[in-house]
Amino acid sequence: MDQCIITEVGLRDGLQNESNFLATEKKSDIANRVIAAGVSRIEATSFVSPKAVPQLADAEDMIAGINRTDDLIIEALAPNKRGGLRAASANVDVWVAFLSASEKHSLANSNASIADAFERIVPMVQLAEDQNASITAAIAVAFDCPFEGATPVERVVKIAQNFFEIGVRTLKLGDTIGTASPSRVRALVSALTRELPEMELVLHFHNTRGLGLSNVLVGLECGVSRYEASLGGLGGCPFAPGASGNIATEDLVHLLHLEGVKTGIDLDALIAAGAVFSEYLGRKLPAHLQSARPVGVTYDFDSALRATG
Repeated sequence: MDQCIITEVGLRDGLQNESNFLATEKKSDIANRVIAAGVSRIEATSFVSPKAVPQLADAEDMIAGINRTDDLIIEALAPNKRGGLRAASANVDVWVAFLSASEKHSLANSNASIADAFERIVPMVQLAEDQNASITAAIAVAFDCPFEGATPVERVVKIAQNFFEIGVRTLKLGDTIGTASPSRVRALVSALTRELPEMELVLHFHNTRGLGLSNVLVGLECGVSRYEASLGGLGGCPFAPGASGNIATEDLVHLLHLEGVKTGIDLDALIAAGAVFSEYLGRKLPAHLQSARPVGVTYDFDSALRATG
């Protein structure tokens, strides 16, 4: 793998769990900073009910504040027709339709069974096409559910096949509560690649147990070239107990560059954007590259503390 595409999800997945509302202009500013750093895909917000996720009630205004470039692709959650029409009015390029891989999480996340939630998504494919947009499907709790435990690989494959049959060609696999491990990532990706070789896979890891970047390395070995990450490592899911931050975009870019994988992203500019995000939120974020320098960056010897005696 010599090149990867990273989707920045901090302004959606990262902020959705934040109780203190972040001003719209600050959200747009962070988006513009990561775009200026070279990020070409950004999941900007979610067109869901403001009652469900108050933090993202300003979706249209937030997107309006983004400085669009020719190669920028803006994604947003659009769970139903109403969300899709709102996304269309905001000129969103990719509508992301979420489906849970467990019944209990589906009830918690969408107040519907898996089957009923899927039926809501079916007409969205044609609607998106009519609006000059496209649909990407995302499977939440693709590895484990906080209520039901391990998610069977065959269930995820079946859901993926259902999406493929209605015309979806890109699938995001969500490690919603950060329990995926390298062997399980290999097993799921291998099964999907075998059964649906034409489906593009996007891996979305949380770093709840410190396994996120290890899972990325396995994804690379399996040929996956698209990943999602959150600036500063912010993240979580209000409908999944125990979920915490996504893998940090800074840390992911750092790893990929060390491994010789191109991203088109300026790491220093990304780290600077993360520092501003931390300042806006009023607390230190968990990204390692917000505390440590990138590998290879040295310190001034003359200014260093030295042993005496």
